[in-house]
Amino acid sequence: MIDDLGYSFEPTRPVRRVVSLVPSLTEAVAPTGLLVGATDWCTHPTDLDVPRVRGTKNPDRAMIQALEPDLVIANKEENRELDVRRLREAGVQVWVTQIETVPEAITSMKRLFTSALDVAVPTWLEEAEALWSGALPAPRARVAIPIWRDPWMVVGSGTFTGDLVRRAGLVNAFCQEAERYPHVDIARIDSSDLDVVLLPDEPYVFTAEDGPEAFTKARTELVNGRLLTWYGPSLVQAHAYVSGLVSQ
Repeated sequence: MIDDLGYSFEPTRPVRRVVSLVPSLTEAVAPTGLLVGATDWCTHPTDLDVPRVRGTKNPDRAMIQALEPDLVIANKEENRELDVRRLREAGVQVWVTQIETVPEAITSMKRLFTSALDVAVPTWLEEAEALWSGALPAPRARVAIPIWRDPWMVVGSGTFTGDLVRRAGLVNAFCQEAERYPHVDIARIDSSDLDVVLLPDEPYVFTAEDGPEAFTKARTELVNGRLLTWYGPSLVQAHAYVSGLVSQ
């Protein structure tokens, strides 16, 4: 097995017990029946009933080991290298994904299913690939995507979300920033040069009472964070959803 970061290991037995440290991957792998543990942030499928191993940044490594997984699946951005290293030092096999674009998501998950888990590629992944592999649409709106406030942070360069909205015809106003999630002054976001500011409900939970009131110049729109930031089965629904944003 060779994961997305080039880490190579030889499994001692077929993978039949999986712990996921990534909400997107939890949703993707759950239908296989292999999941025996997930994080507190793994909210989909909504009926998922497995032990919870705390958060993505502070997983309970002792509990993970107690679940005796054949494989732990993680992500370079969402999980700490320290936790991956400590799990490996304890003899736990860890598969790390690296996903910064929609094509990388498709390729990474195909390898996860076929190479790591040795199961068939699910039909939703094939559908997602067909939906997102077409020609790029003409840009139709200039947007900003805050992911936090106090301090304000936005989607910058080299992110999965930035690539996804680009493939749906939206121009990320902060795509040229050096950082992936830069801190910015609210005045840079609250600009009449933007068609709309998209306020997702995760990771920061923007609501009608918390977010829009900070803007006096830019139009805002509350949006589904999962369909902007997750790269599992949500990719199918996300294509029509994101393509339909900024409709007026």
